[in-house]
Amino acid sequence: MPASEGRLIGDITGEVEAEDDGVIVIKRIHATYHLKVDPDVDRAKVQRAFDGHMPKCPVYRSISGSIDITSELVLEDA
Repeated sequence: MPASEGRLIGDITGEVEAEDDGVIVIKRIHATYHLKVDPDVDRAKVQRAFDGHMPKCPVYRSISGSIDITSELVLEDA
């Protein structure tokens, strides 16, 4: 599945909170991926692949113990 030339765009939002000692830390991250797909693509198959990607993502595995991470996929017509 091609993801170059603007076919895959990620919008990331982070939420920060102050700890009891006043230090600001990132508490939550939400990623929305916009993927442009051709009309003949099996969208259910793409969604299944997306649904299983987080446990195999190095960034997710590195920080998920301390930051709540959520994601969603928005499929758009190419």
